[in-house]
Amino acid sequence: MASQDLHSTCEFSQELAIGVVAQFALLALLWAGVGLGPAGWLVGSAFAAVTWAVLVLTLRRTWSRPLGPANRVTLARAGLVCGVAALAASAVAHRRTLTVLSMVVLASVALVMDAVDGRVARRTGSASAVGARFDMEVDAVLILVLSGYVAVSEGAWVLAIGAMRYAFVGAARLLPWLRVPLPVSYARKAVAALQGIILVVVSAGVLPPVAATALLAVALAALVWSFGRDIGWLWRFRPRQAV
Repeated sequence: MASQDLHSTCEFSQELAIGVVAQFALLALLWAGVGLGPAGWLVGSAFAAVTWAVLVLTLRRTWSRPLGPANRVTLARAGLVCGVAALAASAVAHRRTLTVLSMVVLASVALVMDAVDGRVARRTGSASAVGARFDMEVDAVLILVLSGYVAVSEGAWVLAIGAMRYAFVGAARLLPWLRVPLPVSYARKAVAALQGIILVVVSAGVLPPVAATALLAVALAALVWSFGRDIGWLWRFRPRQAV
């Protein structure tokens, strides 16, 4: 049994190592094909290093077996998000059409793959709380990166879209009743998907300024409604949970 556990742990470590190598390979590919600038390299490298450090420190405490097919998809999505972050930084420094287009394509693929990992987890029977949390964190980082990029042209208020979840997590550290698991909500999932779609469309720069601002306002309003709805549910059931 000990030998089997050691083998599983080694395989897990190898998967994370492959993820690191693949991430820097993607950055090198973007440098060669898109012309990733110094800002992109710096942000991408820092993003990759922090991402994998967090994965190692977090997952090693709660995970001692191979990642499984669904988590491998999520790991690939994390790599794409790192590429999006690098391209976003490069596009802010030197806005080139190819850089922006590449960022939009990578972000779109990452969004589409968001529907894949959950389906793979259900079909292979490999769904887990850790995998769901991993998937959620990748989604949150992608939204944060895109909102930061869009905020450069649309205004700092757009950052609220990407920062809202992290504000909620910070508040939950102070208010334990916010940490209670929420019931499954398709409305919440739809609102989360809407954020990514709108941010990608606006990032592409194909909309008139008024239309882009209006769409972002809709996204933020929907997000405020979703968080408000969840916080209201948590507050209503707080006394019952405390008993």
